[in-house]
Amino acid sequence: MTSNGHFRNGSASNGAHPTDALYPFLSSGASDLQAVLREVSQSTVDKTEEIIALRETVLAQDGDRLVECAAAMAAAFGAGGRLLSFGNGGSSTDAQEVASLFLSPGGKSRPLPAFSLTNDIAVVTALSNDIGFDVVYARQIAAFGRKADIAVGLSTSGNSDNLLRAFDEAQRRGILTVGIAGYTGGKMAELNSIDYLFVVPSASVHRIQEAQTTIYHALWELTLAAFDAQAVADRTVASSESITMGPTKF
Repeated sequence: MTSNGHFRNGSASNGAHPTDALYPFLSSGASDLQAVLREVSQSTVDKTEEIIALRETVLAQDGDRLVECAAAMAAAFGAGGRLLSFGNGGSSTDAQEVASLFLSPGGKSRPLPAFSLTNDIAVVTALSNDIGFDVVYARQIAAFGRKADIAVGLSTSGNSDNLLRAFDEAQRRGILTVGIAGYTGGKMAELNSIDYLFVVPSASVHRIQEAQTTIYHALWELTLAAFDAQAVADRTVASSESITMGPTKF
């Protein structure tokens, strides 16, 4: 690669830079700075409009189910449950963000117990080396999972074997399961072990992951709202029962 970012000796198959298809305005033939800036600006606008439209599609198809899922998650947290998140590659990073969002939201938001099954590299590498990567999350759920817990798995393709096994293991243990996938849902859409599956209908990994981020942030906000509403309702019931029973006589 040369100092200006181009490959030497025609290392791209046809002499073109590998990024030309994605960012044609960065090709070596571009010399008009203003034209390049206009193309960059238009590219940014196009991508922004694409993700906005995709988020609106997800809201239209899954808005009610997001509210329903959040209510179920709030009930699980209320019963002493914890959120266990997992994913591979970029989705592993998202899984860590999901756990961090619930556990340490910042500000005055209520923290809720959560951890990512991708965090402990010793466990991940031990299971991968000694048994196999396909069980790296299922084995952790078998070891740590409790009936009131919530298992949240993220995948762009929906086809990761270790996620499929993790969902099956979670269902066997009575754990609430939430899946977030892209494309058409892949094999995750064929599972009976996912209680709530949210699919981002796009063939672009970039747009899928951007919309998935919106989904789990919405779930977090809705879960907090449902949890707080249930806490208020419980206090109201307790207060009402106290008034009805009246003072204790000795």
